[in-house]
Amino acid sequence: MIRNDDLETLDPADWDEFRQLAHEMLDEALDMQHDIRDAPAWRPIPESTGARFREGRPLDGIGTQAAFADLRELVLPHPTGTLHSRFWGWAGGQGSPTGMVADMMAAAMNSAAGNFDDAASRVEAQVTQWMKEAMGFPEAASGFITSGGSVANLIALAAARDAHAPEDSGRRGLSGGPPMVFYASSETHSSMHKAAKMLGLGLDAVRTVPVNDAFRMRVDLLAPMIEQDRARGLHPFAVVATVGTINTGSVDDLEVAGEVARDAGLWFHVDGAFGAIAALSPHTAHLVAGMSEADSLAFDFHKWMFVNYEAGCVLIRRHEDHTRPFTTSASYLAPLPRGTAAQPDPGNLRGPQLSKGFKALKVWLALKDHGFDRHGRIVWQNVQQARRLAEMIDASDTLERVAPVALNVVAFRHRVSGLSDADADEFNRELLMRIQERGIAIPSHTIVHDRFTLRACIINHRTRMEDLDILVDALESIGREVLSEMGGVGAERG
Repeated sequence: MIRNDDLETLDPADWDEFRQLAHEMLDEALDMQHDIRDAPAWRPIPESTGARFREGRPLDGIGTQAAFADLRELVLPHPTGTLHSRFWGWAGGQGSPTGMVADMMAAAMNSAAGNFDDAASRVEAQVTQWMKEAMGFPEAASGFITSGGSVANLIALAAARDAHAPEDSGRRGLSGGPPMVFYASSETHSSMHKAAKMLGLGLDAVRTVPVNDAFRMRVDLLAPMIEQDRARGLHPFAVVATVGTINTGSVDDLEVAGEVARDAGLWFHVDGAFGAIAALSPHTAHLVAGMSEADSLAFDFHKWMFVNYEAGCVLIRRHEDHTRPFTTSASYLAPLPRGTAAQPDPGNLRGPQLSKGFKALKVWLALKDHGFDRHGRIVWQNVQQARRLAEMIDASDTLERVAPVALNVVAFRHRVSGLSDADADEFNRELLMRIQERGIAIPSHTIVHDRFTLRACIINHRTRMEDLDILVDALESIGREVLSEMGGVGAERG
């Protein structure tokens, strides 16, 4: 028989030694955030470090001291760059020291959030209630904390599908009925296409609505498209509008899109991954007018609310619509009137996950610390910074904007003469990579008007006005360097 002396555990053999190491790591984490402006925005991973990541699995542990040493040497020097004041790539926020501590405490508690009668469930319920109020949703609406906007969109689209599918489709599936379709602009996020595939609708279910010169959905085309598709025997079920497209930050006309959806009897979903947070500022709330009338809304906390990765949210107007796609029967999940399992609204009925980390804690603690109003002020701060960057690009002899600045995204190129379109694209690609590799800043890239385009999405509570000067100076100076290497072709005013 096994004896207690033979049992193993993952707890430290020496708690005092581990406590000292843990304190050192916390100090390093705080120093990383405090000193971030002095660090490169990004560091390439050297081959010697890359080789260490190709080592085989450790059958015998190397011990806490050595493991933490590897953490310091191999991992901590090479973050994505989201912490930095000049990170403007894609649509990522910086997190905050408060959120970092909250994540540490969430890991210490190790709660499976949303399914039990514990603090984690109460915190998540309170956060979703706060967000319903902030976004203008009714108090009785349903909410769920997700890993991010992609899963939030998936949940919302599942609710929309099942609200409009044949009554027995949850048992029999969708086969045999008319193909279900939904409408989204050509600028919609890729997560909508992924969701269509995962939900069994197929990519053909995404009916693409053209955009206008400002990259907003042509809402005037919606009703005719819906009517034509019905005449063809298709089954329209939803309209998806976007608040803050990833390419240019454009905002669809939510009021008209919602009206068309309601008149046609369709579900109205808003993908507000970062743009929905504009509702927090009185200076930008008008840009999202009509969002509060949506049947569902998806957005991220880890973008323009600066919560540490990862955390998103979906709000759904009617609770029964939210739970319909995820309701199953399992005796081991049945709630009890008292005890640990006494949870009146289990999270497993509101999303695909059963096991889910305590993501809500960092949202809750950050909002308790800073409040909604400060978040709203930083939203407006970033919008003004984007407008300032646009002005600087417009005044430059070598840079040109390629799209209006609707919110906080500036899409632009370095313009050169004497190059083919393909070579000019390659020039801009090389320019971007050098700026990133030298740790100067992290804008990202996309395709606008079929051309390689640089973009700065200013979601950053650490950005100062001088950071914009650093970016523009680097674009112009490194641009001259790349042009010289390409044979001295000229640059011209955009």
